[in-house]
Amino acid sequence: MPDEMPKIPLLQQREIEAGIVGPLVRAFAQEVGQERALVVLREVITDLARRSGRNLAASLGEDSLEAFAGALDRWRENDALEIEMLEQSPDRLSFNVVRCRYAEMYRALGLGDLGASLSCQRDFALVEGFNPAIDLERTQTLMQGAPYCNFRFRRAAGPEADPS
Repeated sequence: MPDEMPKIPLLQQREIEAGIVGPLVRAFAQEVGQERALVVLREVITDLARRSGRNLAASLGEDSLEAFAGALDRWRENDALEIEMLEQSPDRLSFNVVRCRYAEMYRALGLGDLGASLSCQRDFALVEGFNPAIDLERTQTLMQGAPYCNFRFRRAAGPEADPS
């Protein structure tokens, strides 16, 4: 028997998770209120994403922005994301997501209102876990109705770059 389970595409994994987590969050919200349920959901998802970022860096053997860019294929597999690459260098990675099947899947499952908490918010914590010296700026998402998601990563300047 193999040591590892076969990897399923990430979009399929998220769909399976949403089928379980969505009803749990809805039931939890009925008991404690929507606002409290979302706070707890976001805390759990953030912790999981941060851990995933650390695991990703460990599996790649490095935590550079270039290595992170190379790992984008996992999120894109089976055309889950359509990405328009704008800039890729050792210090910057900029792209727009022009189609997100994750967002489409959450909406199809009737979980569009939870999609940002279940999926989009992972991005910041994932990067933080991967390498806290990489900053992510994203001001809009398809999940929230924007025409595209704008991902802008940059490697933070180290102390040696500080002019003071």
